[in-house]
Amino acid sequence: MKILVLNSGSSSQKSRLYEIVGDQLSEHPPKPIWQASVDWTHHQGFAELEVKTAENAVFKEKIQADSYASATERLLQTLLEGETQVIKAAREIDAVGHRVVHGGQEYNQATLVTEEVKAAIRRLASFAPIHNPANLEGIEATEKVFPEAAQVAVFDTGFHSHIPLSAAIYPGPYVWYEKEGIRRYGFHGISHQYCSQRAAQLLGKDLNSLRLITCHLGNGCSLTAIKDGKSIDTTMGFTPLDGLMMGTRSGSLDPGILIYLLRKQGIDADKLDYILNYDSGLKGISGISGDMRVIQTAIGEGNTRAQLAFDIYIHRLRSHIGSMLAVLGGLDAIVFTGGIGENHSLTRSSACEAFAFLGLKLDETKNQASPKDQDIAAVDSSIRVLVIQTQEDWAIAQECWHLLYKS
Repeated sequence: MKILVLNSGSSSQKSRLYEIVGDQLSEHPPKPIWQASVDWTHHQGFAELEVKTAENAVFKEKIQADSYASATERLLQTLLEGETQVIKAAREIDAVGHRVVHGGQEYNQATLVTEEVKAAIRRLASFAPIHNPANLEGIEATEKVFPEAAQVAVFDTGFHSHIPLSAAIYPGPYVWYEKEGIRRYGFHGISHQYCSQRAAQLLGKDLNSLRLITCHLGNGCSLTAIKDGKSIDTTMGFTPLDGLMMGTRSGSLDPGILIYLLRKQGIDADKLDYILNYDSGLKGISGISGDMRVIQTAIGEGNTRAQLAFDIYIHRLRSHIGSMLAVLGGLDAIVFTGGIGENHSLTRSSACEAFAFLGLKLDETKNQASPKDQDIAAVDSSIRVLVIQTQEDWAIAQECWHLLYKS
């Protein structure tokens, strides 16, 4: 079975093609036979494409792209032509798995895409305006290129669907929840679920015996408290805007600020939406970028606003880890994943040093050594600290396989 995965984020898209042979899934992610990425962050109005195959063929291109759909269609053509061709015909693709950020209360499991499902994704875009439209464009692009393939939606909110109502419902009027479906949904669920399972493997423990805080830190950031293998609280909420300070998103704010801006500054809802999603976070404070690599370079050059942006980021990260710790009533391990979590040693050490009073100790040699799927805590640390390379794509492929192979 050949399964193509499209994983669209707020600033990039990753794609992988897996071939699953036989009737068993491997315990560890297999090497994809084709993988590709699209990055929109470096040059406005342009997309940077990078494609490589298991045979080490490489293709790179920068194209002018006015939509996710146009960039995705160009990307998919590299499966069928050129040096990175790995299939002879579109019909060889059995399924396309899509990460869909918001599934609302209706969708919490992998689901075959129908017109009804697409309508729901479109409707739920009001909850995830950066992501769901891009997810839908990806679905429609692959439907054109691979019309015979099963299209499968895997929802980022699914893992959090069983959070207790005490954690899920906001303390506004109950009618918000009852009539409007306003509640904490949580996001990055595919990543948090995969990382919790991988953490149990690395620690040689039963997942149901562990208390974990998984930290997905990328352009978008979220924490999840996991107990008995289930999400019991998470920082993102009704939308992906809640919780931690992020690359360009504000995270949690005093709602009175928003009321003030609406009343006193003459800012309308659309302008406010843009500010909070695209012009806040690391970018908003530093004034230069939402990319942690750029922030770190600027700090080295003496940029005080970049330093302030990093300090706020760490302060809020520590604060939210502390709240998750209280919800869990103890902690066995912290997991770092995502672009920043996996690659930025200073973020990991700065976040962890606040919990030295609990006996948490890092092995700084391991922390500095670009660890992947490794425990970087000191031998005598009371809490383990893992860096795990998130494999959302493989998790999505697994969901597709279970849905189609067992049906």
